[in-house]
Formats: sequence, C-alpha cells, structure tokens
Amino acid sequence: MAKHDFEEFSVLLAEPKSSGQRAPSSLKARLYSSLVRKQHESGPLASLDETVSAGHNICVFERLIQIAPVGEKAKFPFFCEICHARVLAEHFERPPIFWEGCPYVKFKKA
Repeated sequence: MAKHDFEEFSVLLAEPKSSGQRAPSSLKARLYSSLVRKQHESGPLASLDETVSAGHNICVFERLIQIAPVGEKAKFPFFCEICHARVLAEHFERPPIFWEGCPYVKFKKA
C-alpha cells in the first residue's frame, strides 16, 4: 500500500471528537483485509499456534484448522480471505457475524 493511500485511510478512520462521526465499519473491514494481504505479500503470516501463544484470539474456523491433523505449512495463510464473514463485513455496516475471535466482529462494535 502506498504511503499516501495509508495516510488517506488513517484520516478516514480517525474519529473526530467534536463531531462524533466514526469511520464506517465496512471501510475498517476493507482496510484490515488490505493491510493483511499486503503483509502476507512480504512474507508468511504468523501461524495459528504462534497467534494463540501471543495471546490473540482466533475465530472458530481458524481453531478447527489449528487442531486439525495438518502440517504447520497449512496454518499460515490469511484464512479470512475465503470466509464469508469478511465479505459481509466489507459490504454491510451491521453484518450478521457473531463468532468470538473474528476480527470483523470488532469493527461493527467500534
């Protein structure tokens, strides 16, 4: 992501205290997806085991992959890329997503 693009997103996400306006949750979701994709392009993401060890939550689908009898290499992709929760969050302000640990759920609350 180009520096000017990131700065533009930062301005949009800023929450002005005087007006009480917030960035739309769908914009936050698209920004999150874009940033993770860019991070993934520069190298592998942390594995699910590393993510949990660091104290972060993972969603129910990532948990299934984490405990599945698959090799460690299968635990590195950006799993949200294929999840319908991402699509809903990027297109609706109040998406019907209720899974604990899903990063897109946090955007509709904030």
